[in-house]
Amino acid sequence: MDHLVRDSLIVPTKLGPFRVQYSPRGISRVEFPSACSDGLRPPKTAAPPPLFIRKFSSRLRRYADGKPVRWSVPLDLSAGTAFQQAVWRALKTIPRGETRSYGWVAQKIGQPKASRAVGAACGANPVPVIVPCHRVIASDGSIGGFGGGLPLKRRLLQIEGVRF
Repeated sequence: MDHLVRDSLIVPTKLGPFRVQYSPRGISRVEFPSACSDGLRPPKTAAPPPLFIRKFSSRLRRYADGKPVRWSVPLDLSAGTAFQQAVWRALKTIPRGETRSYGWVAQKIGQPKASRAVGAACGANPVPVIVPCHRVIASDGSIGGFGGGLPLKRRLLQIEGVRF
């Protein structure tokens, strides 16, 4: 069991407020604006957030403004299974402004029959936007699913220049 102390903060953006959870290892969860509607009181912390969180907050705001960013922040993805972590690594190779299918991801991780499991791993992605699960669509070109809702998925892809 992971006993690392975790903290969180709210990052206001043009897309809405994101809740970011982190540990000393890195960012462990990014919650979409739709999941942050429970009062949005900033958490009480004894110390200011670490530098990597302040940099991430700035990049997240830039991203929401439609500007390209490089997500060079430490991540704590230790809660994921080996399969999920393989999927998440593959997702990080999908370039901004491009999409790939669930089948492509399954091929990329060496499990070509695992498209459905890839979809489940995308849904379990704890750090969306940084690990761009929104760039994964169905093989027929339809948008597929998304934990933040399809309107937000379309908006994120639009921000990145993907046209449907």
